[in-house]
Amino acid sequence: MPTQTRPDPAQDNAHDLLPDWLAAEVPALYSQERVEDPTVHVKLFTPDSSWTWYITEYSALSPDGLARLCFGLVDGHEQELGYFSLTELAYVRGPLGLPIERDLYFQPCPLSQVRHPDAQRDHARRRATRPSPGRIPQ
Repeated sequence: MPTQTRPDPAQDNAHDLLPDWLAAEVPALYSQERVEDPTVHVKLFTPDSSWTWYITEYSALSPDGLARLCFGLVDGHEQELGYFSLTELAYVRGPLGLPIERDLYFQPCPLSQVRHPDAQRDHARRRATRPSPGRIPQ
């Protein structure tokens, strides 16, 4: 099977939150937990609100059976590293009824480049409290 390549952003679909070609580029869940400054591969956002999701890891099926599970930085009311489901995000709508979109022009970068300076001081504490492999928070 041929590998898929990144399409021209003008031809891409921003509402396809993680197309197959991009999912193949994102590291598996737990594979980056010992990386000091993991790479963010995908940026999702609400076009009519201030929420943003940065994906660093992904699994089409998590160890406990959840489909399309991601780990990364969620920037909403505050910034927090954690798990989120693409299946659930597909149903989320902002205050004007707009769905979440993928930033078609986002380029992979270190997590430290998208974190707010005040959130970086908590980085070590949050990584230390991340569940170990095989344990997904309820």
